Amino acid sequence: MDRLQQINPFAKRETHSSTSITTYKILTLLTWVLSVVTSVYYSTTDDKTHNIWHQNYLFYSAFTQNAIITSIYFVILFILQLVYISHLFSSDSSVASAAASVGSHFIVNNVLHTIWVLLFVNTHFVWSEIILLINFANLTSLYFRYNTYGRFIHAPAISGPLCWTFVAIYWNGAIMIPHQHSLFARILANVVVWSVLVYGGFFIVVYKDYTVGFALSVLTASLGVAQFFRQIVAFQWIFAFTIMSLLFVFTLLVAVPAWTGREVAWGGRASRTTEPADTERAPLLGE
Repeated sequence: MDRLQQINPFAKRETHSSTSITTYKILTLLTWVLSVVTSVYYSTTDDKTHNIWHQNYLFYSAFTQNAIITSIYFVILFILQLVYISHLFSSDSSVASAAASVGSHFIVNNVLHTIWVLLFVNTHFVWSEIILLINFANLTSLYFRYNTYGRFIHAPAISGPLCWTFVAIYWNGAIMIPHQHSLFARILANVVVWSVLVYGGFFIVVYKDYTVGFALSVLTASLGVAQFFRQIVAFQWIFAFTIMSLLFVFTLLVAVPAWTGREVAWGGRASRTTEPADTERAPLLGE
C-alpha cells in the first residue's frame, strides 16, 4: 500500500523530493505551452472550419459564448497559470511543494484541454463532451482535496479551469444535442442555466471562494452577451445577466471582508496551507 502511495502521482503529499519537483517543472511547463499554443492557434486560424469561434457561432445554441469576453478570460487565466508555474521554481521548498501538490491534476487538465480543442474544432462533439466530463471530474477532485492553497495557486490551477470546464460542458453539450432549437430544448436551457448560480453559490457560501464567483460572473456575462446579440427577444440572456449580477454581488459580499482583513477563516473554519508567504495566501485564505 505504501508502495502504491509512493508511485501514485495523485496521492496527497505534504512534501516533494527535488527530483519530483524537477519532473513537475518540466511536465507542467510543457503541457501548459501545449495547451496555450493549441488554444491560440485554433482561436485565430484563418481556416474557419477549424476555428473555435467559428464553430461557436456556426453551431449556435442557448449556451453559445461571446468570443471576445471568453478569450479575455483565457488570456488572464493563461497568464495567471504562468505565475502558478513560477511557484515550482521558488527557492522556498514549501512554496515549491505546494505548487507540486496540484501539479498532477494541472498537467492532466492541460492535456485534456488540448484534446478537447482538437476534437471540438473537428466537430467531434460527443467525444469532446466526454473529455470535458473527465476533466470536470479531475478538477473537482483537485478542488476538494486541495482547496486551502493561496490564491496564486488556487485561482489559475484549480478554480479558473474548473469554472471554465463546468460552463463548457453546457456549451459543448448543447451543440451535441439534436433538435437544440426546439421549444422543449429552449425551455430546458432556460431552466438549466440557473444551475450556474446554484453551482457558484455553493462555493461562495460553503468555501467563501470569491475566485469561483468572479470566474463564473465573467463566463455568464459572456453567455448573456452572445445570447443578446443573437436573439434580443429571449429569456436566456435575461437569465444570464441576472445570474451574473447575483453571483457578482454575492462574490463581493465575501471578497470585500477578506480584502479588508475582516475574514479570518475560509468556509467558517481555520485554514491550513503549506504556502508560507502571507502575501500569497491573503486574502483568499486565512489562518
